[in-house]
Amino acid sequence: MRERWTAEAAAAWHGAQPWLMGCNFTPSTAINQLEMWQAATFDLPTIERELTLAASAGMNVARVYLHDLLWVDDAPGFLARVEQLLAAADARGIGVMLVLFDSCWRPDPALGPQPHPVDGVHNSGWLQAPGPAALADPAQHPRLRAYVEGVVAHFAHDRRVIAWDVWNEPDNGAEVSACDPAELNAKAALVLPVLRAAFAWARGAAPTQPLTSGIWLGDWSAPDKLTELQRAQLDESDIVSFHNYGDAADFARRIAWLSAWGRPILCSEFMARPAGSTFQSILPIARAEGVGAICWGLVRGKTQTHLPWVAWQEKGFGGVGEPWFHDIFEVDGAAHDPAEVDFLRLIARIDARAPHWPIVAVGGVGAPDVADQGRAAA
Repeated sequence: MRERWTAEAAAAWHGAQPWLMGCNFTPSTAINQLEMWQAATFDLPTIERELTLAASAGMNVARVYLHDLLWVDDAPGFLARVEQLLAAADARGIGVMLVLFDSCWRPDPALGPQPHPVDGVHNSGWLQAPGPAALADPAQHPRLRAYVEGVVAHFAHDRRVIAWDVWNEPDNGAEVSACDPAELNAKAALVLPVLRAAFAWARGAAPTQPLTSGIWLGDWSAPDKLTELQRAQLDESDIVSFHNYGDAADFARRIAWLSAWGRPILCSEFMARPAGSTFQSILPIARAEGVGAICWGLVRGKTQTHLPWVAWQEKGFGGVGEPWFHDIFEVDGAAHDPAEVDFLRLIARIDARAPHWPIVAVGGVGAPDVADQGRAAA
């Protein structure tokens, strides 16, 4: 089993990457991870079409969720479908960050046909992976181990996979915007031993890509302000990752806090327009700081993440109309905000290693083409 990377090894990985800018990706025809990946509903044409949209906006990374039940159902077929997505992404200059586990939204994952979207509800069908029942049952942990070891070993030396997100928001739950302290603490206690084990299982496959798990809530300004689970996330991670749906000042503050860990930083979720987390406010800071930035959502679809979190609707913060909460394109490829997509293309075309280039040079003589910023091999 390989050890956690040293800070020097993490810095070397970071130095071999372009500035990472992209999206969390679920095809518009899938309501959740199972509908995305199960053989009966795997939709490669839509995946290819929508990754083309991502590339057209200058994106070079996609964060993609897997699910443990897919390994139980059909491990060879599941791996083959992941291979197809990786090939489609690579053909468009996009690297993929694979997410193994997730504690958010519905706690009752089940294989087979998935539910229809609930009108007006953000992410009404998204699934926890694994569900709380599996977390609490030691008899199910061997299958979780087999899933992690099998998937990571298969792609451990695959340059198309740029990083592994071992666990998305591990202390979150069914209502992600409520942030009830008692519920968060109970979930953290349930997840913590499995989180640590999951990092060990993944390291046992000796991946050449970094492992991480993003912290997302609270005050990270000093080690003694972190929860036990957050300390475990940071202590186990090769690179630091975090989520932020705040405004530019909050985003910059959290980068400053996390810089104390002395490792490359990646924001694996951001962009909630009504909260002031926009591409124009966040990406210039991320680029200047060398922090990768992955927004939530790409194409408006069955996840309905263009709608705000339910708790925000109830409080009157962010309605169901304009602007969208997340997501960038309609299914037909039309941009929700064309000026926003123009900005993405602009910032993607400026080489982060040459910040002195004037903006007017973009697209003109001497400006780099997006294709020139293709991913370095991991």
